[in-house]
Amino acid sequence: MQVSTSHEKWSSRLTFIMAAVGSSVGLGNVWKFPYEAGVSGGGAFVLIYIACILVVGLPILIAELTLGKQGQMSPPNTMRTLAQREGRSSLWQSVGWLGVLAAFMILSFYSVIGGWALAYVPKFISGDLITTNPDVVTTEFNTLLASPVQMLAWHGLFMVLTIFVVARGIHAGIEKAVDILMPALFFILLALVIYAAIAGDFGRAWSFLFAADFSKITPDVVLNALGQAFFSISVGLGAMMTYGAYLPKDVKIPRAATIIVFADTMVALLAGLAIFPIVFANGLDPASGPGLVFVTLPLAFAGVPLGGFFGTMFFVLIVFAAITSSISLLEPVVSWAEEHKGVKRSLSAIVAGFLIWLLGLLSVFSFNLWGDVHLLEMFERFETATLFDLMDFTTSNIFLPLGGMAMVIFASWIMSRETTETDLGLSPALYKSWLFLARFVAPIALLMIFAYNIFG
Repeated sequence: MQVSTSHEKWSSRLTFIMAAVGSSVGLGNVWKFPYEAGVSGGGAFVLIYIACILVVGLPILIAELTLGKQGQMSPPNTMRTLAQREGRSSLWQSVGWLGVLAAFMILSFYSVIGGWALAYVPKFISGDLITTNPDVVTTEFNTLLASPVQMLAWHGLFMVLTIFVVARGIHAGIEKAVDILMPALFFILLALVIYAAIAGDFGRAWSFLFAADFSKITPDVVLNALGQAFFSISVGLGAMMTYGAYLPKDVKIPRAATIIVFADTMVALLAGLAIFPIVFANGLDPASGPGLVFVTLPLAFAGVPLGGFFGTMFFVLIVFAAITSSISLLEPVVSWAEEHKGVKRSLSAIVAGFLIWLLGLLSVFSFNLWGDVHLLEMFERFETATLFDLMDFTTSNIFLPLGGMAMVIFASWIMSRETTETDLGLSPALYKSWLFLARFVAPIALLMIFAYNIFG
């Protein structure tokens, strides 16, 4: 097939930044970051996380965006083109394919969780979840998970929304979606923080998140902060490379990347300040992991004034965050298909989205019909792992660290210094700092994450 290098470009730097922030902001910002911070030393963890963002996350993000901007195509074709330009092996194309495969697999189970959030919006509106009885809320969640029909329907609706946005293209689809969803997301989040400050125990929540307890800092905590910093900004899976391919030539990547990581971190911190005052005001457990969103928080909102209204807003917030992330996961697949003659964007979005929905059935059935299926039960570490668990482990612990490591190595070691120095537009001192972090610190950090996840 002939390959077309013609893609729409972002209308403005602001639109690109909102789309990129939307890609990085997701369910992990809403519960995982605050939860990790709370159980891992509070402010000490936050300081370590910010340091990891600056010395690991930001250099990798700059590297991935630079690859996209230089290649101007989907991840596989970008890596093939840049490798040819530098006189390197065409095997570098496999890095792009690894990212596309990771995005494909992640979206298959991410959309299932997004479907849970969608399901909770009408449940809050109807009042089914406005109760302080933990048995009722737990039963409601367990009933959802036990019903393959409900799970399939909500998983399908979430994928339909994602496909609809991506199929319409960059300007009519993704840009219009983020122009609406991202301001709405920030508005709802700020409103929830203000509400939590009034109706909840804001002082205790502030201490929970920001009071540094360095006695809790262990090597495992540092590695968790490092992993959170890497995964939080959606690098290593080709989404940022694809978004970078749509950048106009005059956009300076380092400044845009800095804004992206700052906004992503602020959303995580604000989410904690929106959640934990309500949780503490009701005497609930803030360290309840995934159950924090779907079990603990409904109980918390039911125990405060106007809890039904603000609980509904909270789950609308989660849906918005999930959608902006999911469109960035589908885009690398569609971008590749769009580059091949005869494959229209709308058709490729529908076909790819349908295949992702089908793959998502493995995750749906992992919570009910196939809950007892453990393919790797012969290994102690995976003896209770479901198909959902295995896909999550494979993508998060293998594909993403390896993909991120390969991308940052290519950008800093393989691409010519003249190319990256000119494209980044940094001062000599700042460029040397980025080069050192990208060449040495980031790969070593990703190797540590990979080793810790596999052998830890």
